[in-house]
Amino acid sequence: MSNDVIALQEELGTYAYRPRAFVYAVFPWGEKGTDLERRVGPEKWQDAALTYIEQRLLEGLTTPGQIIAEAIQLAIRSGHDIGKSAFVCWIILWAISTREDTKGVVTANTEKQLRLKLWSELAKWNRLFLGRALFKVTATAIQASDPEREKEWKVDAIPWSEDNTEAFQGLHNYGKRVLVIFDEASGITDKIWETVDGVMNEADTELIWIATGNPTRNIGRFRECFDPEGQGQFWHTIRVDSREVTFTNKDRIQRAIDLWGEDSDYIKVRWLGEFPEAGNAQLIPTDYILTAMSCTPQSFLYEPLILSVDVARFGDNESVLLFRRGKDARTLPMQRIRKMDTIGLGNAIVSAIASFGPDAVFIDEGGIGGGVIDFVRHLGHHVIGVNFGSAASTPLGGEKAYNKRAEMYLSLRTWLREGGAIENSSDLKSQLVGIEYGHSKAGKNADSIMLSPKEEMDTSPDLADALALTFAYPVAAKAWKGKAQVKVEYDPLGASALPNFDAYPDSREVAYAGGWN
Repeated sequence: MSNDVIALQEELGTYAYRPRAFVYAVFPWGEKGTDLERRVGPEKWQDAALTYIEQRLLEGLTTPGQIIAEAIQLAIRSGHDIGKSAFVCWIILWAISTREDTKGVVTANTEKQLRLKLWSELAKWNRLFLGRALFKVTATAIQASDPEREKEWKVDAIPWSEDNTEAFQGLHNYGKRVLVIFDEASGITDKIWETVDGVMNEADTELIWIATGNPTRNIGRFRECFDPEGQGQFWHTIRVDSREVTFTNKDRIQRAIDLWGEDSDYIKVRWLGEFPEAGNAQLIPTDYILTAMSCTPQSFLYEPLILSVDVARFGDNESVLLFRRGKDARTLPMQRIRKMDTIGLGNAIVSAIASFGPDAVFIDEGGIGGGVIDFVRHLGHHVIGVNFGSAASTPLGGEKAYNKRAEMYLSLRTWLREGGAIENSSDLKSQLVGIEYGHSKAGKNADSIMLSPKEEMDTSPDLADALALTFAYPVAAKAWKGKAQVKVEYDPLGASALPNFDAYPDSREVAYAGGWN
């Protein structure tokens, strides 16, 4: 090991109990030509959080080398865009670089959040870090660059699983430092919290547990961190209002408040860092989605086949072709297309029409969708453009939709509840779960159900939008002509819905006067 490396390690070691001083010292704040050229240091809330950890560490050092007797547990609830990921990255880099053989685990509400957002952010901050040569960031960990130390000196990025808690149970590091971070902690199951509770009881070990996230649920362990009569007695808590952060768009936030109302759950969760009153701003319950992914698809030939196309607007967004017949949106698999121009996408749509002969084709006409529609129509096909932002058609079951997008998703929610079948896709599931709603407080559509903007979702809901798009307008059942018989699996409810039909359980046949149009 070179003298320069030893000197750098010793310098970083002087910040072992001073995370706040560490953050100010090891990044190029204000330095021209860097990502921090326009930044002079942490935000006010970040500084307060770092200060709290520093004070707790220093208070425990009544004698040199003493390890604090009680775990440091910090919970941060906040609005969006306030710098949570940056703060988490600083803590990871501080923890691993200032004390030898530090061990840690970082997890998040979803694997996508962990891998694509938080870990990519960590790679960025490591590039800016004074001690970047000492550690390497891989897809699953940050660890010592020294091959002889990489196994015992690292912090792992581990997606949680309720059925597999071993990675958290085995997190012991007697006499040294243990770091646990929960990102978007509202979405992490209580079982994982309970497992880490056990880790925090290890004696003579420096234990730090940080939970951050948007307060999306008013139940669960993250919510309990803020209850001073319960679990909250073990936690120091911070709330961050997005309006108090220097780099947030204050005009945009105010426009949202004017539209939704400051007391709406959507505004509370997304911008104010407050827990919702209604329990969850999630439009479609998770159990509807899981049931739809596991149930047997069911449809009848008299039901119209609908093709929907959600058109990608830019970047990594996907164009999606999706078929639905009745309660079945699974049998014909989705087609997911990236980085294709309007002509190429138009050809893919025409090919799908020729192959499957849908009774109706709905295409998202927003963005570049208009060009796709024009091309397909030019080739002689009848398609219907759908504007997600246009006015809703009619109130549904007493629920007034703010616009067409909300109307389609309300129809989708009902369909899922009543037995719709969808593909078992983790991407589709996360997108459907991520659709949030509230009630408009302004204009002629006051008190109507309004969905959170797509632009503010963690992932563009391309698959979910394609599924919702199949409910754009009612499509007539097929005409009946001639005489024929068709064999179907007997289903009392489904068969009873057939017009002028009788079901025969023994023969499993349904007779009808007519042929498929």
